[in-house]
Amino acid sequence: MKSSAAMKTDAGPVAQAAVLSKAVTRAAERLGISRALLAKILGVSPATVTRLFAGNYMLDPSRKEWEFGLLFVRAFRSLDSIVGADETARQWLSSENLGLNGRPIDLIGQTEGLVRVVQYLDSSRGLV
Repeated sequence: MKSSAAMKTDAGPVAQAAVLSKAVTRAAERLGISRALLAKILGVSPATVTRLFAGNYMLDPSRKEWEFGLLFVRAFRSLDSIVGADETARQWLSSENLGLNGRPIDLIGQTEGLVRVVQYLDSSRGLV
């Protein structure tokens, strides 16, 4: 019998895509991210995001959307570990942040901004 760690790494590409796709949609819902903004974050069309939420589309590990999805979920998990409440996380996203020189919600729609927000949260999480 395989250990649970081995099972996680042995998961096939379809299972991994299903997990990340669901994690992205749940994170967006919990953070109050609009579907239009999520489409910008992932670099896909709004129609693709609609299919993603409906369960008719899964993120593709061979495309950039996969990396953006991973970063987005990483940002959510870091923020959740720091603030612990969805409402507080939504407030943080919408508030001006001097360390980021802008509102995180305005930054995450572009690659550089998403990476900066993830790095900021990761460094803040290290302090907790």
